[in-house]
Amino acid sequence: MTISKELLEILACPKCKGRIHLNDAGDGLICKNCKLLYEIRDGIPVMLIDEAKPI
Repeated sequence: MTISKELLEILACPKCKGRIHLNDAGDGLICKNCKLLYEIRDGIPVMLIDEAKPI
């Protein structure tokens, strides 16, 4: 399941409020500023700073 284009346009990194984009595998959202990956689980982005993985 993929994230809709409209949802990607309104989502922001919870840490820096910057733009995020879908990773190549389509299973996570990346913030280049913070160098964090927010996983997408069952089609739902997990936008919790404590759950994010460093990249």
